[in-house]
Amino acid sequence: MLEDKINIRNLSLKEITTLLIDAKFPSFRAKQIFEWLWKKNVVSFNQMGNLGKEIIPYLEKTFYIDALHVKDQQVSKDKTIKCAFSTDENKIVEGVLIPTSKRTTACISSQIGCSLACKFCATGRLKLMRNLSAGEMVDQVAYLRDQAMSLYGKSLSNIVYMGMGEPLLNYNNVLRSIDLLTTEEGLGISPRRITVSTAGIAKMIKKLGDDKVKFNLALSLHAANDEKRSKIMEINDSNNLAALSESLIYFHEATGTRVTFEYIIFKNFNDSIEDARELAIFAKSIPCKINIIEYNPIDGGEFEQADAEKVSAFANYLEAKNIIVNIRKSRGKDIDAACGQLANKNKAVEKEARVFKN
Repeated sequence: MLEDKINIRNLSLKEITTLLIDAKFPSFRAKQIFEWLWKKNVVSFNQMGNLGKEIIPYLEKTFYIDALHVKDQQVSKDKTIKCAFSTDENKIVEGVLIPTSKRTTACISSQIGCSLACKFCATGRLKLMRNLSAGEMVDQVAYLRDQAMSLYGKSLSNIVYMGMGEPLLNYNNVLRSIDLLTTEEGLGISPRRITVSTAGIAKMIKKLGDDKVKFNLALSLHAANDEKRSKIMEINDSNNLAALSESLIYFHEATGTRVTFEYIIFKNFNDSIEDARELAIFAKSIPCKINIIEYNPIDGGEFEQADAEKVSAFANYLEAKNIIVNIRKSRGKDIDAACGQLANKNKAVEKEARVFKN
């Protein structure tokens, strides 16, 4: 029975070594197993070709591997790829490969569904089903990496935790997944190529500072006015702008890392010069850059995309205040793979949402 076994991907190299020694196997086998799990990302002990036949029955009897499996894949006209991954209990989670001329980015999920229910995001409508394990997050990266190489001949340049879920509400698993992605025994990716995006949980942002993390942090801001932000993001009621500013300053002082503010710009809601002025004031408290993101419609959504002229005027105002600004054009919109659209129209995900609600 699966419940009688240990999920081997929840164990550290040291823990695997101890268990193997207790079972009278050579300690060096632990490193080989660890590399099969995290560098080569195999999902079966029988795929571990250099271990010797005598150890495989022990591994199969004692452990299991909690792997994700690809259930569906869509390719956008702009070459963005959206993958629906199935968990062991047939829940669905999505990851996206975003290739551009300058970079190839894997956008991965940290939870199945989300508890925050931001009004502009399709994922929040699913509610939270469970956290993903570190291994399930690494699986998304490994698969999207392989797709980038096989389809586009490019290696991954960046990883962003911007898919389904709130990463800081799955803190330990997210940090462990990043350790596995960056370790020499894993994928060996620089932490400076990794960005974790949060809707804004002040105490957990401070914890990132205490833990001296080396990856990048992005805050989904979308309004620099508490009244407006609370209208679209319930999390702001318990983590207001003053609390977030304090936590971000703490994070920067602890890590030396510049923060990114993500700002989805909505028509006639947060696209005025007054909104830009409030954002400039908020941004001046900490070294940062601002990504202005065009809104991507979701079924039944109440917002519209801001006019191009207002977006340009908004960005120009911020640049005049010596703030670094990038206007991000969405990719993968035709397959609902753009920012805020995950779980919008994927039939497999919709089916899981109905099952959960029932």
